[in-house]
Amino acid sequence: MISRRPYLIRAMHEWMVDNGETPHLLVDAEYDGVEVPTEHVQNGKIILNISPSAVQALSLANEGILFNARFGGQPRQVSLPIGAVLAIYSRESGQGMLFSDDDDPPPPEGGDKPSPDSSDSSGSKAKRPNLRVIK
Repeated sequence: MISRRPYLIRAMHEWMVDNGETPHLLVDAEYDGVEVPTEHVQNGKIILNISPSAVQALSLANEGILFNARFGGQPRQVSLPIGAVLAIYSRESGQGMLFSDDDDPPPPEGGDKPSPDSSDSSGSKAKRPNLRVIK
């Protein structure tokens, strides 16, 4: 299955922009493939303003996030694998979503085998997934 994280990021971004709020990303700057200005990294993390007024050429793709922005007046290109995004939230209200490693399903192991979630060895249905409220 495809990760749901990029879909949630796009939806939250659109909702924040439509409500006149400023979307920010909390990013694990030590994640493989992250390209951010290292001088702005604190404790291995960086907060990025991704509002339309702060970035240019924003791409919120399934594989990653790309945009151009200015840091200290210097133009920079930022590249983030989706897995590096730890949260998206509004600067004004603090509303948003936190992500964890549990949010992304593991890659499929075999071709047409049924997934372990669909049934156990007796053929009965496995536990139902748990839903969490994220404030």
